Amino acid sequence: MKKRLDMHKIAKALGAERRGKVISTGGYFGAMQVLADAEARFRVPAGGGRPTDPAWTERRLVPLAPRTLKKLEEISAKVREHGMNVEPMQLAALLIEKTTEQLSEDQAEDLVRPRRRASR
Repeated sequence: MKKRLDMHKIAKALGAERRGKVISTGGYFGAMQVLADAEARFRVPAGGGRPTDPAWTERRLVPLAPRTLKKLEEISAKVREHGMNVEPMQLAALLIEKTTEQLSEDQAEDLVRPRRRASR
């Protein structure tokens, strides 16, 4: 089993101070963050099979546009080049979780457009 790094201990040894989480949103660094998240969270189930996050207990169908699935396939192929086998829908689940964690209540409300009333 992989040991977890104690970031507080590392910071203290370097004479640094931890100030919060750094969030990468896109590009190379965003892709590397997704890879790091997958490596940290995914475990091979006891009975074998594809590595997954043990906390994922809910299964849902998520409808996607073909272009979205194609993009997920491209990103997961790039992640595989770095040695982590992640499927497109596992990547989608990671991205959904990361986005919902970062989205504030106000930002969520901004996503909802008020319905227009039908003119009479």
